[in-house]
Order: sequence, then structure tokens, then C-alpha cells
Amino acid sequence: MGILRTFALGGIHPAENKLSSNAPIETLAVPKQAIVPLGQNLGAPSKPIVKRGDVVKVGQLLAEAGGFISTNIHSPVSGKVFKIDNAIDGSGYKRPCIIINTDGDEWDESIDTSTDIVTDIRHSAKEIIEKVKNAGIVGLGGATFPTYVKLMPPPGKTAEFLIINGVECEPYLTSDHRMMLEKGQEIIIGTRILMEALNVKKAFIGIENNKPDAIRHLTELAKAYDGIEIQSLKVQYPQGGEKQLIKASVNREVPSGKLPIEVGCVVQNVGTAFAVYEAVQKNKPLFERVVTVTGKGVKKPSNFLARIGTPISDLIEAAEGLPENTGKIIGGGPMMGKAVTSLEIPVVKGSSGILLMEKEESSRTVEGPCIRCSKCTYVCPMGLEPFLLSKAAKLSNFEMAENESIMDCIECGSCQYGCPAAIPLLDYLRLGKLKVGQIIRKRSQN
Repeated sequence: MGILRTFALGGIHPAENKLSSNAPIETLAVPKQAIVPLGQNLGAPSKPIVKRGDVVKVGQLLAEAGGFISTNIHSPVSGKVFKIDNAIDGSGYKRPCIIINTDGDEWDESIDTSTDIVTDIRHSAKEIIEKVKNAGIVGLGGATFPTYVKLMPPPGKTAEFLIINGVECEPYLTSDHRMMLEKGQEIIIGTRILMEALNVKKAFIGIENNKPDAIRHLTELAKAYDGIEIQSLKVQYPQGGEKQLIKASVNREVPSGKLPIEVGCVVQNVGTAFAVYEAVQKNKPLFERVVTVTGKGVKKPSNFLARIGTPISDLIEAAEGLPENTGKIIGGGPMMGKAVTSLEIPVVKGSSGILLMEKEESSRTVEGPCIRCSKCTYVCPMGLEPFLLSKAAKLSNFEMAENESIMDCIECGSCQYGCPAAIPLLDYLRLGKLKVGQIIRKRSQN
């Protein structure tokens, strides 16, 4: 098989715990009430175009993009708009939401609801980008960056390679794995559509070699399409980071502070490729996604196709309930996910998983003094010095944090994972990034 591709710097090998990898995708029941946040993407929140009392159908536009870096939001249910009000989202804060009381499941007539796979691509690059924009598609790997923006490289920049991220290196999560097995044909077509939009001739679909069934399946499907290559990658966290995946796939390094287009690459998630297929070939907006519900104490680790706006309590109930010894509920995976404060927060476009951690697994060790072992620096995939950056953030020395490139941190948590002193390095790094980002934005406005 030869040497498997991977990135060159840092990385760790946490226990995979892919408990739901053999659980086929189940379609979850439509929620009785959908809570649809207006801020579901990186960038500006969306602006509602409906009002209390309006009757809406599945797929109907609820809110328009609030700026260039923003997205449309569509109704995940049919029914009546109950109110537009603040409700708790995954951040733990109350944010503007459109709340809809469900009545049946009537879809907008423009959506092709047939199960036929449409293989012919009959749209120009411009038409594809417009359809992706109208459908409200964002990066479904978790970053939630508006997809259409990635398909429009800035002047002077040209895409050479499309890289599709099927790595799913975050422990426990399996939604992408199941998508590749069950929606492989659509993902391949979605990849071809993205290639057309970017005018590139070569695409790589990177998959870690702990998913041999997905590698075999997509390799067989890709034989019918020119320019698409399936890459088997070494299992190494955080292989799914954009810069790490680019290094592994095409051996190019994105400079500090720059985007992948700087080295001729555009990266999209496999779930995004599927959503692009549905938008372009089926005229279906993004109003549902696959979410993994898992944990060592979960009776039925599952992968659910859930509507946006569904309370996570519905998903947990469908996985046969909350285990008695649950200590923490994480939105996402254990490395980059964040604890949630309520079971009533809704599924959003960026929801990849719900992890129910046992009390023993979720409890933190008391923080001790740094022993200068340099382990955090050794495992950092960005070549940073987490011990120094965390200290700068803790002491509010944000000038030092910026000078030491804290904004290059991808928040993967590799540093904190193996810290023998149990220092919450990632917490300090996130705080530092937040403050330094605010300083940079304020500086640019002056």
C-alpha cells in the first residue's frame, strides 16, 4: 500500500470511538415546533422576510443573507410562524430565532422530491454558484463558511485543485462516514458540480484509512468521472483541518494568515458536496442534515437525518434516551466541540454531532503548574507554542499573543489533550483569539 499521506507537523492519536459507524442514517420525525436561529453561518446573521402568522412550506425562504459573508435560511417544516424572538442556541446565549409551529409536511413545489439520481450537469459555473447561494449552503464540516463565497476566488487568485474533506478525524463522529457509504453517487456528482463551478480539472477526496469501506465505495464510483481521485490518508488528528488536508493531499503549505486559495486550493466537506448536489440537481435548499448521536453510555448510537430547528432532545430520545451517568453534553466531537447548556437548543447547519459523555470521562483534572515539557508545542499542527500563547491570554497580554501568531490556531485541542499538568490550554487560546480578533477588527476600522 506504500506510505500513507498525512501532514508533516504535530498531530495526535486519540481513541477513535466510532461507535455509530455501522448505524445506517435514519430519518428523524419532523419536530412539532422548529426553532430556526438567524445566525447559522460564519459572518453576518440572516435577515427575516417572514412575520408572525405567516404560513410557510418546507424549503420556503425565511431569511435573506445579511451581507456578502452570510446565507439564506429556509423553512425546515411546514406550518405557521409562531413568533420571531430570542431563544437559546448552541452558544448558551439567547439569539434571534424564527419559531414555527408545524402543521403537516408540505414541501415547496419547486423541489424535486423524487429519489432519482440526476447525473447530467446542465448548468454553467455562474448558474451553479447562484443556486448554491440561493440554497443557503455553508461548510458542513463545522466552520459554516458560506459555500458560494469559496466558489468565487478573489481577483488574481485561481483554483487549481478541489479537495473534498471526507476525513472525519474527530473522535466519535460518523455522519460523514455514513454519508459516503449511503450517498456516495450524489457526493461524486456534487464534486463534479463544484469542479465545474471552479473550473478545475482535478479533485481529491481525502479519507482516513480507518474507513476502508468508504474508500472502496467512492473509488469504484469515481472511475466513471474524469479528474476525481480518492486518497487514502493516514489516521492522524487533526487531518481534517483545511491546512493539514492540503498538505497531505497536494503537499502545499498555506502561509500564515492566508486562505487555501493562496496555494490554488479550495476545500469542501463531503456533506457540503452532497448539499450542492441537492441544490443544483434537485433545487433543494439546505434545511436538513445528518447528525451523529453517540457516547459510551448511549443505548443506540445513531446517525439521524434531522431538520434544522429540531430540539436536540428529540435526537437524544430517538437514540433511546439520556444515560443516567451523563456528565456533559457536547455539540460536536470531544476535541473541538463545545458543551451545551440546554436540551432544547436546536439543530443548526453546523451541527455534526451530539456527544453524551459519561461523568468519569467528562470531569476535568485540577490544573497544575506547567512543567515545561514542551509536549503541547510538539503536537501543535500549526507549529505554535501553546504554553506561551495561553500564558499571554491568561495575563491579558494580547499584543504578545498577536505577535506570536495566535490567530493561526485552529482550535483543534491537540495541545490540551496530552498536557500532563491538565492546563486548559484550548480555553485560554480561544479567549486569546477572541480578544486579538476584536483588536484587529477595531484597528482596521480606524
